[in-house]
Amino acid sequence: MTAELAGKTAVITGGNTGIGKETARGLAERGAKVVIACRNLDKGEHAKQDIVQTTGNTNVELVPLDLSSFASIRTCAERLQRDLSRIDIFIANAGVVPRRLEKTADGFEAQIGVNHLGHFLLTNLLLDSIRNSEPARITVVSSTMHRFGKIDFDSFRQPKRYNFMRAYCQSKLANVLFSNELARRLQGSRISVNALHPGPIRTEIYRDFPQPFRALILAPLLTPKQGAKTSLHVAVSEEGNRISGGYFAGSKLTKTSKRARDAQLAQTLWQKSAELCGC
Repeated sequence: MTAELAGKTAVITGGNTGIGKETARGLAERGAKVVIACRNLDKGEHAKQDIVQTTGNTNVELVPLDLSSFASIRTCAERLQRDLSRIDIFIANAGVVPRRLEKTADGFEAQIGVNHLGHFLLTNLLLDSIRNSEPARITVVSSTMHRFGKIDFDSFRQPKRYNFMRAYCQSKLANVLFSNELARRLQGSRISVNALHPGPIRTEIYRDFPQPFRALILAPLLTPKQGAKTSLHVAVSEEGNRISGGYFAGSKLTKTSKRARDAQLAQTLWQKSAELCGC
């Protein structure tokens, strides 16, 4: 364990498995206090113990968070605000890709509800704590699949015809648009906001896929540890601090799709999201 992030507090969603777990481990290795916010507390506890054992950093905590429930998000935010004196690094990492149409507790299609709206609400609720910790960083895990995404506001509650890849691409585009608009709104502060593509990763996000198809998909993919490198670069490096409103892939600043750079769309998405989340 090093002291690179000694005295810093990092909060990461979905830090109990996959890329999130390896990102949490990397932060702990650098001496940060790491708070893992996740829904599956059994997996979360196993991840916590594994990270403590492998890094020697005992300052790892677990808090319950179900991003498919606004009530759970608000409860989690209240707890974090109460228990933490600072949030230097916030990583919106968790995500879902259900093959069949699922709804959140608040009636939204699950991918836009969890991947975008859940993180939108949580980030806004934690923003005062993040502001109090300047200089601070907000990192949003997106995907190169945002390039195929389109925003269809009607589909947020009831897609006319559910296609899981179309819904995924929409949610990942929403991640980049949200990151860009938040960066714009925080101009003049010492808070950097960046989105990233971690790479094609072998994670549990494919757990609902049929076995033969899943095996074909996973074989050529990167490991979660390899995928976490870009998340850690954005969250820890000097470049990640200096740049805001950027998009990284392979730990390098990369250009997004034209639609992801649409400032008016980003503002409209923000306004619609705030209305839907009640914030």
